[in-house]
Amino acid sequence: MAGYSPVFLFDGGYTVSDGHALLLSQAISISKAINTQEAPVKEKHARRIILGTHHEKGAFTFWSYAIGLPLPSSAILSWKFCHVLHKVLRDGHPNVLQDCQRYRSNIREMGDLWGHLHDRYGQLVSIYTRLLLTKISFHIKHPEFPAGLEVSDEVLEKTAGTDVNNIFQLTVELFDYLDCELKLSESVFRQLNTSMAVSQMSAVQCRLAPLIQVIQDCSHLYHYSVKLMFKLHSCLPADTLQGHRDRFHEQFRSLKNFFKKASDMLYFKRLIQIPRLPESPPNFLRASALAEHVKPVVVIPEEAPEDEEPENLIEISTASTTEPQITSDVFEQTFGPPNGIRDDRDAQIESLKKEVDMLRAEMEKIKLEAQRYITQLKAQVNSLEGEVEEQRKQKQKALVDNEQLRDELERLQRVKQDSDRSQRLCAEAEKKANATEIRYTKLKEKHSELINTHAELLRKNADTAKQLTVTQQSQEEVARVKEQLAFQVEQVKREAEMKLEDQSVQMEQLRQELDARREELDQAQRSLGHAKQAGVELSAQVEALHAEKEVLRRSVSEKECELLSARGLVEEKELQLSQEADKATREIRELQGRLLEKSNQEQNLQQKLLDEQFSILQETVREAEDILRDAVAKLDDPLHVRCTSSPDYLLSRAQAALESTDTLENGHKQYVASMADAAGLVGALALFAHLTADTIVNGSATSHLAPTDHADRLTETCRDCGQQSLDYLGKLKDKQTLEGAELGDVRRALRGVLQLAQELRPKSLDIKQEELGDMVEKEMASTSEAIEDAVRRIEEMMSQARSESSGVKLEVNERILNSCTDLMKAIRLLVMTSTNLQKEIVESGRGAATTQEFYAKNSRWTEGLISASKAVGWGATQLVESADRVVLHTGKYEELIVCSHEIAASTAQLVAASKVKAEKSSKNLGRLQECSRHVNEMAANVVASTKSGQEQIEEKDTMDFSGMSLIKLKKEEMETQVKVLELEKRLEGERVRLGELRKQHYGLAGPCQAEDEEAKPAPAPRRGILKKPPLAQKPGHGEPARDAGAIV
Repeated sequence: MAGYSPVFLFDGGYTVSDGHALLLSQAISISKAINTQEAPVKEKHARRIILGTHHEKGAFTFWSYAIGLPLPSSAILSWKFCHVLHKVLRDGHPNVLQDCQRYRSNIREMGDLWGHLHDRYGQLVSIYTRLLLTKISFHIKHPEFPAGLEVSDEVLEKTAGTDVNNIFQLTVELFDYLDCELKLSESVFRQLNTSMAVSQMSAVQCRLAPLIQVIQDCSHLYHYSVKLMFKLHSCLPADTLQGHRDRFHEQFRSLKNFFKKASDMLYFKRLIQIPRLPESPPNFLRASALAEHVKPVVVIPEEAPEDEEPENLIEISTASTTEPQITSDVFEQTFGPPNGIRDDRDAQIESLKKEVDMLRAEMEKIKLEAQRYITQLKAQVNSLEGEVEEQRKQKQKALVDNEQLRDELERLQRVKQDSDRSQRLCAEAEKKANATEIRYTKLKEKHSELINTHAELLRKNADTAKQLTVTQQSQEEVARVKEQLAFQVEQVKREAEMKLEDQSVQMEQLRQELDARREELDQAQRSLGHAKQAGVELSAQVEALHAEKEVLRRSVSEKECELLSARGLVEEKELQLSQEADKATREIRELQGRLLEKSNQEQNLQQKLLDEQFSILQETVREAEDILRDAVAKLDDPLHVRCTSSPDYLLSRAQAALESTDTLENGHKQYVASMADAAGLVGALALFAHLTADTIVNGSATSHLAPTDHADRLTETCRDCGQQSLDYLGKLKDKQTLEGAELGDVRRALRGVLQLAQELRPKSLDIKQEELGDMVEKEMASTSEAIEDAVRRIEEMMSQARSESSGVKLEVNERILNSCTDLMKAIRLLVMTSTNLQKEIVESGRGAATTQEFYAKNSRWTEGLISASKAVGWGATQLVESADRVVLHTGKYEELIVCSHEIAASTAQLVAASKVKAEKSSKNLGRLQECSRHVNEMAANVVASTKSGQEQIEEKDTMDFSGMSLIKLKKEEMETQVKVLELEKRLEGERVRLGELRKQHYGLAGPCQAEDEEAKPAPAPRRGILKKPPLAQKPGHGEPARDAGAIV
């Protein structure tokens, strides 16, 4: 290889000749890393490709080889190419980004190609290419962010800037970036079974391997999104950012679920250490929550050294082994054959140089990892130092508060002492007042004694007066004694008055002394208030002094702390860490207690929720049982005998009920799996009960028109269906049998109803699907021609009647033929309106399809239209034939009446068939309904004119029995009773015959019509009689209308 001439020069300053071993290593590594084997890319091959980009300062070699890979031929090859490109973008040289920008169109075309194909790997490749294009665009637009997404918070702040619009736009772009990452992870997990055993399969690891880069990207994107969201909330109102918060919360849930699934898989546990996100997203409405945010850090463990393959990197020997030959061919296809051969020594030198470069790159990578770890540890140390400083400030604040509280306590004690002194003065004043009151009480008692003595003397005076009246002899002595007593009384009165005056004077003195004491008390209280005010002022001065003292002391302590910080920093940190550990332990124990309590509460609430959900389920089951019992009761209800339905409608109801059993089974499985949510089972039960009840009721109604054998089988099958459904609901009412409830018997019964409904359906027309569209137009045109022909024939009969009859017969014939003409015109207008409505339905519903394709797609509706059109034409022809026979006096008036009712039923069938696919707001539909009502009115006019004409023409016997004897009258009465009984018997027989005819017609309408079409391919212009088609299959429009016409 010494003669190999250089072709181009790399930025690193070496030529192709010098870097031949490197290029060969690149080619071999790319061919081994990107292949069609369903196995993960080996790390050593990817590492050699990345080292090659650092050597050549770009990805020229990588892309020159990648362009030649057959990526469109293999989805696995494209998937592994995307994986290698992602690793090269993340860990390769910064110039790789510019090189990849040139090949954006190739990446996009590959993604679009696999996105249109239904391949499992192809869908993943399409999503992966969108992620790579988003990654390239983002980093080209924001060069401050390296492809590895690892920047400091200062760079993030500088990139975001201070403009709110720039911050807003950058946040949206980060959200889009993170959405692409999460969508790729969700798509991978959606295709895999995430069990531990499956993750060890090579096919599964092939899909899981790129998620390592996704995890690394997501951790950085999540951190930057949190930072920018807090910054946005500090600049904009919360309502403006509601959409951002909702989108972030959704991404947070997806990312947390992604990390949880990945951390549970054994494959990731040995390759990457996945961070744990908090339980709830950050609260952006609270600015302090930013301090609680912890940046998620992804750690890639040290890998075990892999066996190198030097024989594949540099070809030393000339032995023609298979793998070196293949490697040489690959290199020669990519870069061309060498011009010469180098000796072994040069090859060894280049191999050693390559190993040195690889070791240097590995060392640089290790240095970068160590620098990142050092940065993270410094950040943690800074955060711990901030927490220590905060704790120190809180401690200083607590000391200051303690000093203030001590000063306040001393001041309060002084105030208390002053208050005690004032209270003692008040107590002495109160004692003096009490002594004065005691003296006043004693004087009052003496005054009471004097009053009592005066009263006693008065009583003695009274006694003396009595003695004077008894002893008149000593009157003089008594008078003298009386005078003496009066003198004593006067003296006592004067003494008492003098004592009272003395007491009043003493009372006045006591009052004055009491007032003086009160004034002294008020003065003492005022002095106490002044003392309090002085104490407050003094305390304020003391506080000011303490504040100054505290400032001085703080400054001194700060100086001391600065002097002692160098020695006590380590001890303080250790003490703080131990305290924090103890505090964390206590908080953990407290939180564990709360968690246990909360778990108990949650268990109670969960049990309550289970009971409530089970009670809701039981209410729904009871309601469903009532609905089904009511439907089963309709099978034996005599009032329900007159209700009828069609097999087609029963078929649709039974099919819907059978489909609802699948929904019910899924809801039952969901409820058994999680009994906390019965919403799915409750909804499915309600739908199942209504559809099954509807099937039973319509089955009973269909059996009323079915043959006896089919009717009995259908009734018993419906009853069995109801009983099986009730048995299934009964199992749902008990928790023990709820899990084992099965729907097999219910499905069997519903399939039985479906089978009987299929047997009762009238045979369809044997027409090819392609001919249905042409057949509708032909039948509508044939019906219009039949109606026109009927109008012409009625006019001919009118002319013939005028020429051959006169008088009452002419009047009756004209009235009947005029009413028939009006009926034909009304039918013609209805057919034209129905044709316009059908055209509107086809134009609005066919889309890009042709008219024939639309009719073929809706074959049942098309057959209904054909049947209804034939019924109208057949009824018009029959009406003309009956009118002809009535005018010629060879027919009966009853035939006209029956034909009128038959036409009314046939037109109702045509209206019902046209309304099935028409829009409710269609104007043609409204005109069609008006025409239908007009046809019914004209049919009623035909019936009325026929009955009135019959009454005019038929002769009535004059019942004159006056000339009959008693025996003859009795004989005539008996003969008349015999005729009545015969007619009643005949009427009953005809009714039975009519019922059998209807049953036979119901079953053979399709085959008969097909045979008639084969026998008569084209109807005659005048005398052609159409076979009567099967009636419409919709309940209430077909068979009941026909029965009503026939009975009248």
